Amino acid sequence: MRATYFFRDSWHVAASPERVRDVVIDLERYPLWWPQVVAVASLGPDDARVLCRSALPYTLDLVLHAVTRELPVLEVEVSGDLAGRIGFTVTEEPGRAGGAGGARLDFAQEVVVSGPLAVASRVARPLLIWNHERMMRGCRQGLARRLAEQAPETH
Repeated sequence: MRATYFFRDSWHVAASPERVRDVVIDLERYPLWWPQVVAVASLGPDDARVLCRSALPYTLDLVLHAVTRELPVLEVEVSGDLAGRIGFTVTEEPGRAGGAGGARLDFAQEVVVSGPLAVASRVARPLLIWNHERMMRGCRQGLARRLAEQAPETH
């Protein structure tokens, strides 16, 4: 049994695409700013094991493999509890009404689950989607905080 999930979202952050890229590709530091990422272990220059837990009492065990780390598309292949691709397209966004510019992040995820998660999908798909939305809200908020903490000094 298998179940497929597609997720899409877009948001704006007050940082350059290059600063966003530097934070997003630094997987080992995700637990510092993304509350739902509970542990990361490097498996080599392009691979990491990532444990994620959102609101539901289930920890996803994932292996991420970097496909591209160059702007505008940051993409990983994922295996483990999920199989598929996850990516961010990061583009410069001009300031609005005289405000500072920043970056637009377009998130796209297409994954297949099997085993217990696929069985759970038959009855709990809306709950699993809600759980994912909470995780991505943690990403948006944590990324914005991390970028603000690392804001370049201005004189």
